[in-house]
Amino acid sequence: MNSPLVWAHRGASGYAPENTLPAFKMAADMGANGVELDVQLTKDGEIVVCHDEKIDRTSNGAGFIRDYTLEELRKFDFCNGNIAFEGTKIPTMEEVFDLLEPTGLTINIELKTGEYFYPGLEEKIVDLTRKKGWLGRVIFSSFNHYSIMKIKELEPEAKTGFLYADGTLNMPGYAAENQVDALHPAFYNLQYPDYMDDCNMFDIDVNVWTVNTDAALLKCREYGVNAVITNYPKKAIELYSK
Repeated sequence: MNSPLVWAHRGASGYAPENTLPAFKMAADMGANGVELDVQLTKDGEIVVCHDEKIDRTSNGAGFIRDYTLEELRKFDFCNGNIAFEGTKIPTMEEVFDLLEPTGLTINIELKTGEYFYPGLEEKIVDLTRKKGWLGRVIFSSFNHYSIMKIKELEPEAKTGFLYADGTLNMPGYAAENQVDALHPAFYNLQYPDYMDDCNMFDIDVNVWTVNTDAALLKCREYGVNAVITNYPKKAIELYSK
C-alpha cells in the first residue's frame, strides 16, 4: 500500500510559528514532500504569506494585511506567541521560493481570495512563479474557484486544485468539468459515497486537509489519497514509514 505524500500545513506549524520561514525550513529538514501556505497582498502590492486576513492572531500587531505596506508589516513579530522564535517576520512569497529552491519540495499555494478578492493577486502570483522557475513545483488552490479559473486562464500549464469544506454534490465531476488537477477536501469528505472511486475515474488527485491524528493519517493511506496536509509532518512521515 502506497503512503500519501506529506505536505506541511502552513509549514511545520505544529512545531514552529505557522507560515514563517522557520516553519518551512523545519518541514524541509523533517523530510516533508511539500508545504502548504497562504498568500495575500499588502497595501503596496507585495505577496506575503499569512493565513488570516488580519494579523491579530499570529503577530503582536492588529488589523488587515491589505491596510499595511510590507515595510510596516515587517515591524511586527510573527512568532505567534512562541518565544523560541521571537522576532520572526512575515515572509514574502519570493523569500519562500528562495528558501525552498534547493529542496525539491512542492509548494501548495492557497490564494486567500475567499473573503476579500485581492484584485491582481492571480496575475502577480503567476508572474512570480514563472519568474522564479517554480511552475512545475507549485499547485495553486483556493476556496474561491473563480480565482482558480483565473489562474488557469493566465497559465494553462499551472497545476490547480479546488479547496472546499463539505456537503457538495458530485465534486469529482465538477473538478473534471472544470479541468482542475486536484480536489482539496476536508478530511471528513472522504466518507461520501464513491468519492475516491470517482476521483480515480476522472484522474483527479486528492490532497486532504488538515490531517493530524494517527487514525486520520492511516485512513488517508487506506483511501489512497495523493497527499495529506498536516501540521505534524514528522509524525506523519514516521507513521508512514512503519
